[in-house]
Amino acid sequence: MIYVFDLDDTLYKEINYVYSGFQAVADNLEREYGWSSETSFQFMKQVMEQKGRGAVFDELLIKHNMYSKKLVRSCLAVYRRHYPVLQLSEDAENCLKRLQSEQAVVYIVTDGHKEVQSMKLKSLGLFSRVRKCYITHRYGISRAKPSPYCLLAIARREQTDPANIVYIGDNPVKDFVGIRPLGFRTIRIRQGAHQHVQLTPEYEAEIDIFSLNELKSIAWLRS
Repeated sequence: MIYVFDLDDTLYKEINYVYSGFQAVADNLEREYGWSSETSFQFMKQVMEQKGRGAVFDELLIKHNMYSKKLVRSCLAVYRRHYPVLQLSEDAENCLKRLQSEQAVVYIVTDGHKEVQSMKLKSLGLFSRVRKCYITHRYGISRAKPSPYCLLAIARREQTDPANIVYIGDNPVKDFVGIRPLGFRTIRIRQGAHQHVQLTPEYEAEIDIFSLNELKSIAWLRS
């Protein structure tokens, strides 16, 4: 079986990247305007919890009577370009070590901004631990999930049928609906922002798990 993993909220906690980005923005604003980095960071966390991530920079700048679209774009650029300090989740580290010891073939397929996802992968040390990392946006927005483009590319590269490839992801909105009809195997890990989302059957995976440690107990993965 060939293993293909999603990245965000599958191999690490995406909220840690968000906090890392907030800290980079807060530090930059302290250098530029003298605003307390810690106060700005805590304010951004509070806004995110109350209004969501999209309002964070706007609200911070409004608080300081400094709002402009240009400054919002500047904050977003700092957020996206910062180099994060990230760690794999403990279960992800254990899982990858086990698969490596078994000489399993492992890939990553992830959506998102090309530079952002690339820096996450570098920070997590994943480029050297898997056969290839596919950042879907490198191939065009239309080939992001739920498009099966990257999974089909893996099948061609490995010269195998979709039935011999399993995709492990966390987001039922887009991770499985495009690939299950083609015969790919699917496993949903219920953690992170989408853990409580419940959709109609065509959007769900074959199996739900709560930790990557559970993969070793799934019989058909050992075939």
